[in-house]
Amino acid sequence: MNSMNCDISAVLFDEHKIQARIKEIGCRISEEYKGKNPVFIGILKGGFVFLSDLIRSISIPIEIDFLAVSSYGAGTVSSGAVKIKKDIDIDITNRDIIIVEDIVDSGLTLQYIRDYLEKHDPASVKICVLLDKPEAHKIEVSYDFVGFNISNEFVVGYGLDFAERYRNLPYIGILKEEMYS
Repeated sequence: MNSMNCDISAVLFDEHKIQARIKEIGCRISEEYKGKNPVFIGILKGGFVFLSDLIRSISIPIEIDFLAVSSYGAGTVSSGAVKIKKDIDIDITNRDIIIVEDIVDSGLTLQYIRDYLEKHDPASVKICVLLDKPEAHKIEVSYDFVGFNISNEFVVGYGLDFAERYRNLPYIGILKEEMYS
């Protein structure tokens, strides 16, 4: 048994439910972008697991790149101050872009990323998020592809972390409060 399992109060989505939803999103993206070659921009670090599974469910040619930003540090709430730690390498001018993010809390980081990428003059920008926390939004945000809506609880697993731990759990679970308070 994985010792990290003891730190989880409840499993929200097991691996099978996550994979089924990702396949649905992948089919939808493949249909919408048929005949195109979109660039998927994964937001590191949390979004890499989701991006990895998502692109394997896509049936059209694609390219990938990564953007690393920081707004949490070792905390459980976004600081609101976004810092780019790794920029994209692909020229996205006149390209169709799909931002792939693990989770949206306040919406501030994602809005910053969208605004930043739009300065590169892409043909289009769409957003794909695995998890959305509508109760935590500080600004109005919208997405094109959403895996699951969740309540305002602190979740880990499937790429999501607390202080760099729990990313390797194959499911998404609620972290016990005593683990981070």
